Amino acid sequence: MARVLITGTSSGIGLATAVAFARAGHKVYATMRNPTGAPELGQRARSEELPITIAAMDVDSDESVNAGIERILNDGGAIDVLVNNAGIERSGSVEELALAEFRAVMETNYFGALRCIKAVIPAMRARGSGCIINIASIAGRIACSPLAPYAASKFALEALSESLAQEMKPFNVRVAIVEPGIIDTPMARRIESPSNPSQYPQQRRFGAMFAASLANPASPAVVATKVVDIADSGTWRLRHPVGPDAEGFLGWRQAMGDEEWVDWGALDDDAWYDRLKVDFGMDARPMARS
Repeated sequence: MARVLITGTSSGIGLATAVAFARAGHKVYATMRNPTGAPELGQRARSEELPITIAAMDVDSDESVNAGIERILNDGGAIDVLVNNAGIERSGSVEELALAEFRAVMETNYFGALRCIKAVIPAMRARGSGCIINIASIAGRIACSPLAPYAASKFALEALSESLAQEMKPFNVRVAIVEPGIIDTPMARRIESPSNPSQYPQQRRFGAMFAASLANPASPAVVATKVVDIADSGTWRLRHPVGPDAEGFLGWRQAMGDEEWVDWGALDDDAWYDRLKVDFGMDARPMARS
């Protein structure tokens, strides 16, 4: 039985991952900013009698992370597996989004993961074992408007993970990056239905693409199963795309040169929807979906 710390477990992938680890027999420390405002995980833990301890921890705060991890260490000893899942998104054009929105996304998605990593690696290094799993995204390898803040944070997390893996391997500490595609989470549903009008077309039609994908939704359990498998299998593989469309999106981007990718993102609406259907087999045009 491993002792597993998971951040961002109030919903979506984090919640599913906490349940999956507990069902597999591991002791789970599930953290979130406001446990009283997100009761679902606690209800499931009680109904299934799962070994899950829920605690408040804000990954944006040094004090909160250090205090939270200290409580876990005092309760159960070493942390064997860290799953950095806490994340937020902002959708919009570079011009129209406030600088504070970019900072907020980077603070949670990148610096939040880094805080947790720095808090656990000294003990993992000292005992010569451990596993750090960072939930990135295919957006950590593919940059698309209108998700510049999110993609930038995930690109940064990928770079951090790749560097960390080189440092940790001599100490028998594994590092893995999980790269979900479009998964049915509250975050994906927000992207599907953008609330802020924009003079740029990318936000509207990206929402249409998400809506088309979510018509046949991929459950967060798909990602949770992959995360548990990484921890349990002992694999040293670094990157793990997951979800029915992840490999397809990555292959599609890899098949294009940089300038061709920019040209695709800059197409007018009709040409963009046509190209999406031809290249990726997805009919996201709103009239076609209705």
